[in-house]
Amino acid sequence: MAAPPDATGDEDKAVAPKDDNHFYLTGFKLFSVLAAVTLVCFLILLDMSIIVTALPKITDHFHSLEDLGWYGSAYQLASASLQPLTGRIYHNFKSKWTFLAFFFVFELGSLLCAIATSSNMLIIARAVAGLGSSGLMNGSLTIITSSVPLQKSPIYVGIMMGCSQMGIVFGPLLGGAFTEYVSWRWCFYINLPIGAVVAAIIIFTRIPDQADKPPPLSVVRVLHKKLDLLGFALFAPAAIQLLLALQYGGNQYAWNSSTVIGLFCGAGATFILFCVWEYRQGDMAMIPFSMLRKRPVWSSCLTMFCIFAMVLCAAYYVPVYFQAIKNTSPMMSGVYMLPSILAQMLFAVMSGVLTGKLGYYLPWTLFCGVASSIGNGLVSTWSPHTSTARWVGYQILLGAGRGAGMQTPFIAVQNTLPREQISIAMAILMFTQTFSGAIFLTFADVIFDNSLKTLIPQYAPSANSEAIIAAGATAFREVVSEDALEGVLVAYAKSIDRVFYMAAAVGAASFFTAWGMGWKDIRKKKPSPEKV
Repeated sequence: MAAPPDATGDEDKAVAPKDDNHFYLTGFKLFSVLAAVTLVCFLILLDMSIIVTALPKITDHFHSLEDLGWYGSAYQLASASLQPLTGRIYHNFKSKWTFLAFFFVFELGSLLCAIATSSNMLIIARAVAGLGSSGLMNGSLTIITSSVPLQKSPIYVGIMMGCSQMGIVFGPLLGGAFTEYVSWRWCFYINLPIGAVVAAIIIFTRIPDQADKPPPLSVVRVLHKKLDLLGFALFAPAAIQLLLALQYGGNQYAWNSSTVIGLFCGAGATFILFCVWEYRQGDMAMIPFSMLRKRPVWSSCLTMFCIFAMVLCAAYYVPVYFQAIKNTSPMMSGVYMLPSILAQMLFAVMSGVLTGKLGYYLPWTLFCGVASSIGNGLVSTWSPHTSTARWVGYQILLGAGRGAGMQTPFIAVQNTLPREQISIAMAILMFTQTFSGAIFLTFADVIFDNSLKTLIPQYAPSANSEAIIAAGATAFREVVSEDALEGVLVAYAKSIDRVFYMAAAVGAASFFTAWGMGWKDIRKKKPSPEKV
């Protein structure tokens, strides 16, 4: 078969022989694509982790402790709402330009975050950045799987995810350094120069597509059918109503208020309509039910849902423990998070390499469920006087568990579905991941805020709980008397502990959901049709 129309001359030398009518990249072309998408994934993880050590100072700056969870959940909610649609977008448009379009929106959101003048503006800007990020991680996975043969995909996915984990490592350190020595706004400004480098690499790198794509104008004429826009119009408000109900409940409104109950009812009704419409659409649906009915797919989605919930709960509330209770600087709180971050990175790389060697991903997923649930349970015992050896050791166990299972759902799905469905499947998995973050950050925020309101009067009766909460996660020491400080610290510690009770339960749940991913040797190669 002839090379694709846009591949001529020297371009052909960078393309491996065909397999199932698909051309793969080799040599420098493959290295360029891998480097580009890895740098993008690094930037996304950096953006997610760099803010965690800055959050206490941001709440101080805007006097917005009650918005702590929204700085993360607004990003996750926006990303999750658009995520399923991105699979259809990549399915119908050129991967390269689709990828760049999402990246531009992400960079715009980062700029708006950096110049935010109020808490509300920062939340909206985080949502814009989330919209951009919705098509980047799954786009990276789709590009990698279309660039190499299936049996080699776990190796390159492991390299991409392992190297991009450095974004998690550098994030808290850079966030702490910027917050302490410059300004928390540089946590967002830093995305702009890095983004310029990334865009230059992608523009001058050939990005393969899984199949020939129709001309963009022909897709635009039938856009509502190709992208299932009605499905998206039903899904997005359902998700938003659910998150608003969780955020408002117990804060602005009582749980039994008409506003909260109305939002829950609206979310449920809209979601039912969405499910009916998706069933009617069949394989053209934004989230095809025929794909979700496959056991490895739904099991991988549930497992990813649990793993990412644990990742974000720790990422947002461990810094609060160190800065609020241990009274450390933002920089040092980032340093104190290194045990879990480095353990997570090490086990992510190690599990990817050994999965490629041994062929089985399920044992790593089961280890993830056991180790992370125990680790979260141990973290929930932290108090104002927890020793250094304990908070270091507990974080190592927690990070090792999370790292071991982070990439296994992607590997399971890639080895279950045909190549033409990978872009949609990756979007569904990434949607599961980001929607989990949005939901569980809101859950954690509700647990933390309500616990503070209950426990501060209990452990520090003389303290003004409303003033303490309004002051922020570090500035509360300025409004608390010396006699009441110890009780307030205990209330803060126990409130954080309750967040990790939930994380421990989610870790245990991931152990059971993982069994459905199957015991499969991914080293086995299916013969191509030409060899049958």
